[in-house]
Amino acid sequence: MPDWRPLAGPLAAWRKGTGPRLVFVHGFTQTSRSWRHIADHFNARGHETVIVDLPGHGESAAVRADLRRAADLLAATAGEGFYVGYSLGGRVCLHLALMYPHVVDRLAVLGATPGIIDDDQRALRRSADEHLAEHLVDVGVDTFLDEWSAQPLFDGLVLDDDERADRRRNTETGLASSLRLCGTGTQVPLWERLVELNMPVLAMAGERDHKFVPIAERMAASAPDGHFGVIHDAGHAAHLQQPAQVITRLEVFLTGATALLDPWRL
Repeated sequence: MPDWRPLAGPLAAWRKGTGPRLVFVHGFTQTSRSWRHIADHFNARGHETVIVDLPGHGESAAVRADLRRAADLLAATAGEGFYVGYSLGGRVCLHLALMYPHVVDRLAVLGATPGIIDDDQRALRRSADEHLAEHLVDVGVDTFLDEWSAQPLFDGLVLDDDERADRRRNTETGLASSLRLCGTGTQVPLWERLVELNMPVLAMAGERDHKFVPIAERMAASAPDGHFGVIHDAGHAAHLQQPAQVITRLEVFLTGATALLDPWRL
């Protein structure tokens, strides 16, 4: 990636530019490069941007970590900054903000959840993720990517050639380990701890991501300085479907100008 320099740390990461630091954290089956276009936008506007490969993904494929350990590794790699996480990345960033509040200046999450409260439902999800991990290893990354992106959750998302080639860099064993160690079924619910978040929080979801819109709204209402944003005409992967809208919401949130807008509808 032109102009991106490796950032030393326990996770594979790259940095670009100077200025206030923004850290972008990807979702399951993605890599750091999934955020690169949005990161480039902020870099061109005077920010240092950092993109990270999570455990089990990209050049961190051999790293094995649950959500808390992933947060440890992320803190050690990227340091202090404004964190932006999508889906799995959002859940890791949420753990980071609770474990290392001094590291997270502001937190924005997209399509992320604080966890499944019901014990039985959480156990079912854990079992489903185990079966999915076994299936992934059986069919391989290419077939799994087709199946994964075809889910209704992704609202007809079509991966462009670059995004698909990037996801193919992942390995069956790496992705399977992520499902087993960082799946939502393994996550201790964090809903009751959202009140502890001592930084501004923006919870976003795609307009057609019907599962995560109410989750994001509830997260925003639960955090002391929480804000809720809907990305219109988008499903779960809203940063890929509507990057300009995501950029706009992040820019408003980053500047602290949220008081100029409805605090629940950025």
